[in-house]
Amino acid sequence: MCGIFGIIAKGEINKSHLKFLANHARQRGRDSSGLFYFNCDGYVVRRADFDINKLLKDVNNKFTKFVMGHSRLITNGLFDNQPVVRDGICLIHNGIIVNEQEVWDAVNLTPEFQIDSETMIGVAISQIKGGGKIADLPAKILSVCKGTISCALTIPKDGKLLLFSNNGSLYAGKISGDLYFSSERYPLEEIGCEGVVQVMDEGLILDIPVSKDIKINDNRLRTENLIPSFKNFAEEEKMLIHREHSLKRCTKCLLPETMPFISFDSEGVCNYCHNYKLRNTPRPKEELFKLVEPYRRNTGADCIVPFSGGRDSCYGLHLIVNELKMKPITYTYDWGMVTDLGRRNISRMCSILGVENIIVADDISKKRRNIALNLRAWLKSPHLGMISIFTAGDKHFFRHVETIKRQTNINLNLWGVNPLEVTHFKAGFLGVKPDFEEKRVYMHGVSKQLVYQYLRLKAMLKSPGYFNRSLWDTISGEYYRSFTEKKDYFHIYDFWRWDEKVIDETLKEYDWELAPDTNTTWRIGDGTAAFYNYLYYKIAGFTEHDTFRSNQIREGQISRDEALKIVNDENMPRYQNIRWYLDAVGLDYKEVISTVNAIPSMY
Repeated sequence: MCGIFGIIAKGEINKSHLKFLANHARQRGRDSSGLFYFNCDGYVVRRADFDINKLLKDVNNKFTKFVMGHSRLITNGLFDNQPVVRDGICLIHNGIIVNEQEVWDAVNLTPEFQIDSETMIGVAISQIKGGGKIADLPAKILSVCKGTISCALTIPKDGKLLLFSNNGSLYAGKISGDLYFSSERYPLEEIGCEGVVQVMDEGLILDIPVSKDIKINDNRLRTENLIPSFKNFAEEEKMLIHREHSLKRCTKCLLPETMPFISFDSEGVCNYCHNYKLRNTPRPKEELFKLVEPYRRNTGADCIVPFSGGRDSCYGLHLIVNELKMKPITYTYDWGMVTDLGRRNISRMCSILGVENIIVADDISKKRRNIALNLRAWLKSPHLGMISIFTAGDKHFFRHVETIKRQTNINLNLWGVNPLEVTHFKAGFLGVKPDFEEKRVYMHGVSKQLVYQYLRLKAMLKSPGYFNRSLWDTISGEYYRSFTEKKDYFHIYDFWRWDEKVIDETLKEYDWELAPDTNTTWRIGDGTAAFYNYLYYKIAGFTEHDTFRSNQIREGQISRDEALKIVNDENMPRYQNIRWYLDAVGLDYKEVISTVNAIPSMY
């Protein structure tokens, strides 16, 4: 979930090459940074809570023969940055270890830092003390540690650098005898590396300058908590309201009378049921095999899979690898609302399937500040049609898909979008009439989008706080989402039937992690869903769970009675996730929830 890079040079380090590698690593995470390099006085570690480019100024290319760096997307260990140093071993790591405690128990050691990457040093220490060979360390670490691992591990006193990976998010190449490595192939090829290879499994063992001295310099100025933990305060949890209601519901599905533009016939069946067109009726799989055939490659990856770590994208990845027999690269856009749970599930899936994950991380602090600005504006003038502005920041996902296609030279996108996710009500509360022909949740025609933006502008005028520095981010994201042409896109669930039971059972095989505060498997890696669904239920008496289960009823997948029982559970407020969300955006939980609870309900 970070970017790593490095150079072993015969003479002077090429500073422009080093800067290019660092800038690309920054694309994968910019929360903190670190360098490990050799000069005439020995090895130096520099770690900081700021941009990697500032650290590069410390590298004197005339005296530096080896340097490796890390640009970090913080997933745990807020103040313990990389490179991680312990007992004369230094490493940088891209990925997440998901079985930390299990590893520490196995090696009979105690962690010294609050960062999962340290577990690999723990394994190395145990092996070396037990008489193990340095050359055997990668295989041992990969066999013990679970999760995604792309690692550069150094033992300076022995002059060794070990490069290894279990999912292929690590590449190495050469320029005039100097060795370069990076989390992705693209930056190496851009600077002119030859013989670029993907590092897998035991990888490479390389010589670096020998020295016992490691000087460490830390810059720890961060005060913002980028990784709020789940909390549990009984007094706060009691503030969340879950009123049972007797709203008139459709006699066929679950939609209530508060659903925008709803009407009922004489038998109580709603217009959404009358106009529903079956969505979960896949075409023959053979069609998809024919469609992807021109994109297949004998070597290297041949498709990009947008990958959130959620239920549907995870099962889609399983199908793409095991059924379709494609060789994907997964792509994740992290805008600050991917939870630790979501990240760990990304790590599990990619490591087990051996799939490279390219992450594009935005300026998370900035994105969260934007959310806070819009949430404050919304609280001053609550409007159900404006709740979608809280998630406006994630729409740049569509822009960066094209970035990844260009950098990897891969055109084909295979998506795992649930065909039953269409809700209608989110735009409906703004005044947009339901489009029963709409096939995808992100597909809006130009005319519909213009109407939507006009109605949104009218709503924004009621709360001038919306006209803040987040506005351009919102507008540009909507452009990439709804107006740009999407080429070479196929949807896996157009050819495989979406079956919740099959999906949930399959994901158990990957040790897929569930949320602690709900029984549902949907949206649990999304840091926003619990909060906005609380708003919808508190004010309108239903959530996206009601619309999703209603679609299942119409598809004949579930009975209405079963669906009612399920949504009664799914609509219970998720305190831990709501608390995490408000902590992440820097707003006071009690103040926000008190304000929300005071908003009049429609029932």
